Amino acid sequence: MNPTALARTGRYEAERAARGSLTESAARAGLTARGVIYFLVGLIALQIAFGEDEHRQADRGGALAELARQPFGAVLLWALGAGLAGMALWRLSEALFGSVGPDGRKARKRLLAAVRCVFYAFVAWSVLNFAASPHGDSGGGSSDRQSRDVTARVLDLPAGQWIVGAVGAGVAVGGVWIGAQALRRKYRKQLKLATMAPWARRLTDVTGVAGGAARGLVFAAAGAFAVRAAVDYRPDKAKGLDDTLRSFAHTPLGPWLLACVAGGLVLFGVFSFAMARWRRV
Repeated sequence: MNPTALARTGRYEAERAARGSLTESAARAGLTARGVIYFLVGLIALQIAFGEDEHRQADRGGALAELARQPFGAVLLWALGAGLAGMALWRLSEALFGSVGPDGRKARKRLLAAVRCVFYAFVAWSVLNFAASPHGDSGGGSSDRQSRDVTARVLDLPAGQWIVGAVGAGVAVGGVWIGAQALRRKYRKQLKLATMAPWARRLTDVTGVAGGAARGLVFAAAGAFAVRAAVDYRPDKAKGLDDTLRSFAHTPLGPWLLACVAGGLVLFGVFSFAMARWRRV
C-alpha cells in the first residue's frame, strides 16, 4: 500500500473510532431498513406491472402493510422503525461532526446530512406509529393522498405556485443527479473496496448502477408531476410514489417500463443491504 493510501486508511480508522460503534451500528441498521422498504416496494410494483393484486399500494404504506401480514409482523415493524431511527441518528451525527472522507466536514455535506436526518426521523416516526396501530392508516396514509393534500395546502399560500414549482423542480433535478451519480459509480468512494471480494464488487456495481438509475428516474418523474401541478394549479396532478410508479405503465412501453423500474427498485434494496455490509461509516 502506498503512503497516500496508508494515510487515508489511518484517517478513516481514526474517524470511525472517534464516532464510536453505536453510530456505526445505527448506520448499518438504517441502511438495512431502507433496503427492506425499497425491496418490498419494488416487489409490489412488479406484481402491479404483471396485473397481480393491482389494489395494493406500491409505496411505504404498502410495504408496511406487507410486513404486517407476515409471521411476527409486529416485531418486524418495530425492528424496521428502530432501524430507520438509527438512520436518523447516523445522519444527525454527520450533521454535527461531519462524515468520513476528506470533504466530510464541509458545510454542504453537513447541511445535506441534516436534511436527511429530518427526513428519516419523520419516516421512522411514521413506521413506529404504524407498528403501534397496524390496523390503522398505513404508515401515515397513501403517498398519493399525502402528495395531493400537501400540494393543495401549499398552492393556497401566497406564491404557492412558485413554491410547489420550485420544490418539484428541485426533486426532478435531484432525481437526475441521483441517476447520474449511480451511472458514474460514485458510491464506490463510500465502500471498503480493499476488503471486498470480486463477487461483492460486482454485486454492488450491478445493483448500485441499475438500482440508483431506477430510483433517480422515479424521483425525476415525481418532481415533474409536481411542476405540472404548479403550472396547471391542479393539486390532483401531483403524484406520490404509488401513482408515479403506475404512470410508467401508461407510457408507450406499457407495463414493461413499470416492470423495469420496479426491478430496479428491488435491486436498490439489495444495494442498500450491500452498503449496510461494506459502506465506510
